Amino acid sequence: MRRSQTRLNPMQTYPQERPFAGTPSSVKPSNRLVPWIGRHWQLLFAAIMGLYAGLPVLAPAFMQIGWTAAGNAIYTLYAMQCHQLPQRSFFLFGSKTMYSLGEVRSAWQNTLDPLILRQFIGNPEMGWKVAWSDRMVAMYTSIFAFSLLWGLLRRWFKLPRLTWWGLLLLLLPMAFDGTSHFISDLAGIGQGFRDSNAWLAYLTGNRLPPAFYAGDAISSFNSWMRLLSGVSFGLGIVWFAFPYLEELFEGLTAQSHTSSTVES
Repeated sequence: MRRSQTRLNPMQTYPQERPFAGTPSSVKPSNRLVPWIGRHWQLLFAAIMGLYAGLPVLAPAFMQIGWTAAGNAIYTLYAMQCHQLPQRSFFLFGSKTMYSLGEVRSAWQNTLDPLILRQFIGNPEMGWKVAWSDRMVAMYTSIFAFSLLWGLLRRWFKLPRLTWWGLLLLLLPMAFDGTSHFISDLAGIGQGFRDSNAWLAYLTGNRLPPAFYAGDAISSFNSWMRLLSGVSFGLGIVWFAFPYLEELFEGLTAQSHTSSTVES
């Protein structure tokens, strides 16, 4: 008895096999990108903020090594975001970290015009000015630092949310210090009540050194207020915003996963 044989028709077509769900060919690029961002958004934020906060420090470094075009480009870019007054800014590669208004006027121009004062970026003897003020350094460096700290602490436990009232409390020092400086400067640079701080000397009975009350030098009252209010600002922004950002990216990741599962 002969067995029947089935001949295969070479012209016959067969249905194409569908790729397995979850293989790279079945997942849209957007559905791969969103989960990746959702897992790494903290590092992306820290990288962007680190670059944004670090460029002003690179300006004096570029000036020091002779890359003046790059340095001046950074000064110009950040001039749109900060007053850049030299007596309220840090200097690098010089004899001092900060200079008084009198020292700046002696080295630059004998003027109290802030539009002229802000143009002074330094010289080889005094060093080169960081491209934004000490307050801005404190604000954005603290946002960068607290974003990293939040990511590390979040690995071990869930951080409590900061309430609206907590945020306002942490922003209050910035509001007080910035507003009072603005009002003081209306009397003229170096002429206002925040330049002498005679009111503070009266309240404290002049118990502290004169250098603490007057001027903007490091360890003065004005310097401490700008630095501490900037750090308080950075803490408030990160503590308040990051839990919401975490929820946002977790939701986007879950939505992207659901979408890719349905499509597959």
